[in-house]
Amino acid sequence: MVNEKRTFTTKKEFLKQFGKKSHGREMVRSFMKNKPAVVGMVVFCLIVLMAIFAPLIANYNNVVIKMNIPNRLQSPSISHILGTDEFGRDIFARIAHGAQRSLIIGISAIGVSLVLGGTLGAISGFFGGKIDNVIMRFMDVFLCLPDILLALTIVAAFGLGKLNLMIAIGLAFTPKLSRIMRAAVMSVRSAEYVEAARSIGATNSRIISNHIIINCIGPIIVQVTLYVANAILTISALSFIGLGIAAPEPEWGNMLATGRDFMRDHPHVVLAPGMAIFFTILSLNLLGDGLRDTLDPRLK
Repeated sequence: MVNEKRTFTTKKEFLKQFGKKSHGREMVRSFMKNKPAVVGMVVFCLIVLMAIFAPLIANYNNVVIKMNIPNRLQSPSISHILGTDEFGRDIFARIAHGAQRSLIIGISAIGVSLVLGGTLGAISGFFGGKIDNVIMRFMDVFLCLPDILLALTIVAAFGLGKLNLMIAIGLAFTPKLSRIMRAAVMSVRSAEYVEAARSIGATNSRIISNHIIINCIGPIIVQVTLYVANAILTISALSFIGLGIAAPEPEWGNMLATGRDFMRDHPHVVLAPGMAIFFTILSLNLLGDGLRDTLDPRLK
């Protein structure tokens, strides 16, 4: 029998026959097929860009917080695309600068909870036994309280301020993230690559940092995306009741609080910050659902 040698006339034909698509490229392609997730990503990126370039959109001292009574409660126009508030301040400028505060505090708060909850959850899930029981029972105490009530209690105890608000929200979400990390670690701690690392003398801390956490990153990314949305909503709720960012500093929640007395005759005063909250939360939830569908192999 004569062995036939197949030749390829073009590089494209060779790659079509033998080329393997990288896992990362497959994940990107799968994500891009999810239209709602792509829309959520685009909307959230626009909100982030608005927050980044807020100082270029409007001067903070002269436009955002300075009163201009002759221009108060103007309807949306070319000069003020979202109108002005009860003190004559441009609402779009305040929403842009408010996006900075909501995103920075929200992302930082979840970063705090990710470090604390992720560390406790990883330790609990990896070692198990008494360590697991002690850590999880401690987390269960905080899980008995709703997120916003726990954050409200911490803010009331430590006082107002951006740092205290960030720490309060971060601590409020720590129990949930610790539970998620624990479950993810328990699902991979008996994997072959973990046993192989242990057999060559790797320390527990090295196994957790280099082998366990890196293989739990998928579900954590999804949950972090969703929790950032919840954190932003919590910031707005606390600011609305006067325990978050106080006026005249712009924040979507306190803009709703100060504008609610004028919503009957001037609905744009509350509609604009309300829609900012709505689109931010919606975009993050769509993005989180898309990441979950992409990273979870059971959904493929």
